[in-house]
Amino acid sequence: MNDKIGDICMNSVQISNVSMHFNTNKQKMNSLKEYFIGLIKRQVDYSKFIALNDISLNIEKGSVVGIVGLNGSGKSTLLKIIAGVLKPTKGKIIVTGVIAPLIELGAGFDMELTARENIYLNGAVLGFSKKMIQSKFEDIVDFSEVREFIDVPMKNYSSGMVARIAFAIATIVNPDILIVDEILSVGDFQFQKKCEDRISEMMKNNTTVIIVSHSIEQIERLCKRVIWIEKGILKMNDSTDIVCEAYKNS
Repeated sequence: MNDKIGDICMNSVQISNVSMHFNTNKQKMNSLKEYFIGLIKRQVDYSKFIALNDISLNIEKGSVVGIVGLNGSGKSTLLKIIAGVLKPTKGKIIVTGVIAPLIELGAGFDMELTARENIYLNGAVLGFSKKMIQSKFEDIVDFSEVREFIDVPMKNYSSGMVARIAFAIATIVNPDILIVDEILSVGDFQFQKKCEDRISEMMKNNTTVIIVSHSIEQIERLCKRVIWIEKGILKMNDSTDIVCEAYKNS
């Protein structure tokens, strides 16, 4: 077997020399009109912000991997690149399988619609058919525990209630890759425990799970391996106990 093909089969995600640069405006613009006038006159001065700098790593199929780092270190940027939301400035990424991303709370929802309507809307965004959502509707409502408010517009929901529905929809079937960005930190302890239990079930079905969390205790409970990103640079990529101990002592 060709080694490259074998590596792709063994890995859900292969990241090779990935960098992500953003241009930030140095000047303060008071309005969109002022910005466009400056753009036309070529008076807008940009500075380059390097969110990720030459990241290379593999995430094995069926593994549960945590990503840690301070705010602004590039964790969420990396998740968005893996999910296909962002295209890297440099480098290459290969993702094998269907992704269920839980990256931004409320993404894929219309807050003016009811929870019932949003279950179908968000399911469609994730690529689920209406027939499939209908067959899983009761399971989604039961897991999210929002039956009493199912016909209430989601703009009236707390962030914890939105997180419940988002997680229930994304995990109603076993995706190849589940990406979770801080959503497990929203809501009460019992909900977090339900989510962790479902992730444990998904692990048995060989789902790859990538988790960003500021809760080191949660990372230590769920993950076998941890990636530490510091100011856009890959600082450590090792077993959970080694990385978490170093991170806590930094």
